Amino acid sequence: MNIVELFLLSVGLAMDAFSASVCEGVRMKKINRMGTVLTALFFGIFQAGMPLLGYFLGSRFSEVTSAYDHWIAFILLGIIGGKMLWEAFHPDEENEKAYTFNLREIIILSVATSIDALAVGIVFSAQKTNIFFSVSVIGAVTFLLSLFGVIIGNRFGKKYGNKAEIVGGAVLIFIGVKLLLQDIL
Repeated sequence: MNIVELFLLSVGLAMDAFSASVCEGVRMKKINRMGTVLTALFFGIFQAGMPLLGYFLGSRFSEVTSAYDHWIAFILLGIIGGKMLWEAFHPDEENEKAYTFNLREIIILSVATSIDALAVGIVFSAQKTNIFFSVSVIGAVTFLLSLFGVIIGNRFGKKYGNKAEIVGGAVLIFIGVKLLLQDIL
């Protein structure tokens, strides 16, 4: 795999993380630098870590992971997207407070958006790819796209308020449904 193909693969893998980071930015009333960087960092680390894990697991466990990965992503993204929709339609005092970085939620989103990268690692293993260079590029591209995603989401959220949060929640649910249908059809 040449560098152009690796970059395009990285962008493709990062699209779900980018969408989720846009949703995270929508939730911020005012841009939170630490939350922005941590969000991008977690997405980048998980997006790089999953192919690394897949590489070392190799094809030994590919039947097990591929049988359930789409269901896991569907459930996790559905829960987070549903929570965003609930909060948009049921605003309360807690919803109006300043944004706080939610580690548990970011880890769930990071896992859910990076599960497909596990299969890429299995392919890398079969192709004898330079795994450390490849996951570095995947992680860096995801980090940068997620960083921009949070910023874009924040600007969109400021302009459109709860409507943006509704769209964000719906996007996460849509991504989960898309991943589910991709694997079962």
